[in-house]
Amino acid sequence: MVVSDAPVLVTERLELRLPTKDDLAPMHAIITHDETRRFLGASIAMHDHFMRFSRAAGSWLLYGYGAFMIRERGSGELLGNCGVFHTWRGLGPDFDDAPEAGWILRHDKVGQGLAREAMTAALAWFEREHGARRIVCMIAAGNTPSMGLAERLGFTPLRDAVLPDGEAVALFERR
Repeated sequence: MVVSDAPVLVTERLELRLPTKDDLAPMHAIITHDETRRFLGASIAMHDHFMRFSRAAGSWLLYGYGAFMIRERGSGELLGNCGVFHTWRGLGPDFDDAPEAGWILRHDKVGQGLAREAMTAALAWFEREHGARRIVCMIAAGNTPSMGLAERLGFTPLRDAVLPDGEAVALFERR
């Protein structure tokens, strides 16, 4: 089954599209790089990555929104993923069962404004298609650049939390 009317978002430097099974291995390579992995939790074995990847991709079918794969315009090179997806994290009613924003960018592309460019497009698309809604996001403790980006995107701190695996995270919301 294919999601009908799958959006493709184009920005100055990027193309955002829905994930395919062919994105599984390249995205795993991105998240297993030491510079990226340090902010993604304890386990990123392929079976765990498959669960995360499938959860984000499945959000498209169940909710009509999900993670986009970020590609460089012109080359088509995979740079990461971003978007608004739906998940349950076991963090409580102020966070679970809400649209959640997230972004992961390849280590050598960080600091170039690409995550902001991609997320600005993804959030604008989400609001056009689904209306103005509360969106949450979760960022690993110590990931100061992503916390700054969240605030530049209009997210405000909600509270600190600890995931079931013991990872400390900061929770944000955007209304």
